[in-house]
Amino acid sequence: MIFIFLFLISFLFGERIFYLMGTYLIVDELRDKEIKVYRYLRELEEKISHFLPNSEVSRINKNAGIKPANVSRETCELVKLSIEIARKTYGYFDPTVGSYTINGRKELINYKDVITEGCKVFLKKSGMALDFGGIGKGYALDKAREFIGTEKGFLALSGDMVIWGHSREIGIYNPLTKGVLIRAVNKRDLCISTSGNYFRKHILGSEGNKLQVTVIHNRCAIADALATAIFAAPEEKVKEILKNFPKAGVLILYKDGSIYMNRVFRDYLKDISIL
Repeated sequence: MIFIFLFLISFLFGERIFYLMGTYLIVDELRDKEIKVYRYLRELEEKISHFLPNSEVSRINKNAGIKPANVSRETCELVKLSIEIARKTYGYFDPTVGSYTINGRKELINYKDVITEGCKVFLKKSGMALDFGGIGKGYALDKAREFIGTEKGFLALSGDMVIWGHSREIGIYNPLTKGVLIRAVNKRDLCISTSGNYFRKHILGSEGNKLQVTVIHNRCAIADALATAIFAAPEEKVKEILKNFPKAGVLILYKDGSIYMNRVFRDYLKDISIL
């Protein structure tokens, strides 16, 4: 049913849809380069997905506590970026969450135990595992935009999207009403990522009264990881985290229906309608 719905949207608006990373990739404004970008992203998925037994990330995980694994430039870049963001979010985003999601070892979640030397990656303790579910789709959109090199484009992958070179109407989902929370038009190039636990309980942390977090940034990987971190962090830590990301626009929807929107979020958009 979901696929049929998305197919109809694609048909009506001229967008293309592909199945990728366990979800749907929506592509628009790429001047007949849709297949090229899809193939590139499939190759990237085969490197960074822990679900694929022969991926580079799976190889890192299998060698946890044993030896370093050599990885490609893309995987290496993703590991190092993830560690940097983990540090700046005080561990509320942590790529070693795979220690729990894959191996059930919550006590082994610790980004400080990831060692990199060049493009060799080593997890210090047996049972540790990387899981890029909180950043991988955003990172993939960044790399796809870089790879395709068009003047304008639109890519959406699950709860993440990137728009460049043009303006278009954006709608942010409201899980309370099953409708639209906010409609707006982007003023400039941006990435948007939305996180929440209402479809499945997959984000660990102290969500408190938060129901959904949407982050806008000029880098999709940062928007993706930061949405996860802010959702997981207690309220008293959110402002502290945001001090480390001055270019991040944030919209938080609370369980009682109230919202928080910072100034940077408004600066990325125009014609904002709160519904």
